[in-house]
Amino acid sequence: MKTLIICDSKHRGNTRKIADVMAEALGATIVGSDKVQAGDLGQYDLVGFGSGIYMGKHDQNLLSLVDKLPFGSGKKVFLFSSSLKGLVQMDKNHKALKDKLRAKDYDVIGNFSCLGSATFGPLKWLGGINKNHPDAEELDLARMFAEGVGSGL
Repeated sequence: MKTLIICDSKHRGNTRKIADVMAEALGATIVGSDKVQAGDLGQYDLVGFGSGIYMGKHDQNLLSLVDKLPFGSGKKVFLFSSSLKGLVQMDKNHKALKDKLRAKDYDVIGNFSCLGSATFGPLKWLGGINKNHPDAEELDLARMFAEGVGSGL
């Protein structure tokens, strides 16, 4: 199974840590959204889309890439993220990206989210929150999620 993971991980590299364990589990290639051409997805059996969550949504570059993608014809995709609230708000945080993909007939077969450490804005003055996240347990969950998504094809 040929798998691509598109990951935009900015501030602290939280989401890249998730992408790394998923890529290892799936034998996937990881690229940033700026390195993907709209027609590239056709050569993959499975595609993952992930980023940190900013203002309740995935990274704008990732959302813009999806706007440029061709019709998906049921291609299997999965979503992942790291955020201040992790799993608690995953459905809400993944809605914009999921809706865009489904509108183009991509089959969203799974979602994963976990906490990410944050030190931006006023959080920096407070020493940050969610320190040491994603932690080893969350990364193990990300690995198990990827294995499950991969075995479901």
